Amino acid sequence: MYAVRFDKFGPAADVLIYETVEKPVAGPDEVLVKLHTSAVNPSDTKKRLGSFPDLLDGGYVVPHSDGAGVIEAVGENISDTRIGERVFVFNAQYGRRFGTAANYVALPSAHAPCLPEAASFEVGACLGIPVMTAHRCVFADGSVKGQRVLVTGGAGRVGFYAIQWAALAGARVIATASNDADADACRNAGAEIVVNHRDHNWPEALLRATSGEKINRVIDVEFGANLENVLKVIAANGVIATYSSTVEKEPQLPFLKMMYLDLTIRMVIVYAMPEEAKAHAISDIQDALEMGRLQHRIARLMPLSDCAVAHREIEDGKVRGSVVLAVDTH
Repeated sequence: MYAVRFDKFGPAADVLIYETVEKPVAGPDEVLVKLHTSAVNPSDTKKRLGSFPDLLDGGYVVPHSDGAGVIEAVGENISDTRIGERVFVFNAQYGRRFGTAANYVALPSAHAPCLPEAASFEVGACLGIPVMTAHRCVFADGSVKGQRVLVTGGAGRVGFYAIQWAALAGARVIATASNDADADACRNAGAEIVVNHRDHNWPEALLRATSGEKINRVIDVEFGANLENVLKVIAANGVIATYSSTVEKEPQLPFLKMMYLDLTIRMVIVYAMPEEAKAHAISDIQDALEMGRLQHRIARLMPLSDCAVAHREIEDGKVRGSVVLAVDTH
C-alpha cells in the first residue's frame, strides 16, 4: 500500500516520505480500515518535530490520528458484521507507530466508530481531535445549560466545534476572535457575543456585553497567554478547560487569586480521555451528524502525496478549518 512515513524528526519537506509500505493486518480486537481521508492536526506536526523523543525507537512512523474510511477486514473477537461499515478513526497514531496517512490502518475496533451516512468521509476525518476535544472541554464538568461559556479562539478547529456543542446544550456562548471573518464564523456557529482578543481591553468589552455577568466555563486555546485576562472575567467556582498553551508552554499560576475563586482547571487531550468520555463524545457526535446539527469547515483538501504541504499549512497557523488529505482508494 502507499503511505507517508518518517524515520527521523525534522521539517515536513525533509522527513516525510510518500512510498509503498507493507499493508497491515487486523490483530485481535482490531479492524482493518481502507481509508478515504486522513486529517492533519497540530499534535501530528509536533510529533514529527520530536515532541515524543522516543517515538521512533521502534522504527518508522506513519503519522496522523484522525481519518475515515470503510472496514475491510476484522481480527479475532470482532464480528464480521462490521465489514463494510463506514467509520471515522481516532487515536490511530497514539501509543502505536501507524496512523491514517496511508491506504489502510489496523487499529482497535473501539477507535473506529460508525460514521453516519449523512456525513462525508471528509467530515469524518475532522471528528477525532477537533470534535472530541471540544466535546470533552464543554461537557467534562457537567451540564452547561443556562451557563455563560467563553470560547477563546472560537474560529479555530476546536473552538468552532466548542461553540456549537455549548450552544446546542443551551449555554449562552461568548467567543473571542481576531478579525471580522472569524467573528462571523463564531456567530454562525452559535456565539451570541464576540470580542476581539487582540484588544487588550477585551475583558472589559466582554463584561459590558454581559452586563457585568461573569463566565461560568472557559474553553481555552492558549492557557498561559490568556490566563491573566481569563481571570478578569471568570466567576467564582468556574471551570477553565484548556487543550493548548503554545505561546507560554510552562505558564506560572497566580495560585492565591485562583484559589480564592475556587476554580477548576481541566487539561484536555483526546489521547488520554477516559473511555466513558470517549463513548459519550462518540454517541453525541453520531446523533448530531444524523440530525445535521454540526457545521464543519474544511479549509484544504489535497492528495495524500501532498502531506508535507498539509503539515506546513497547519504549522503556519493561518488556515481556518481542518486540513484533510484524500487517500487514493483504487
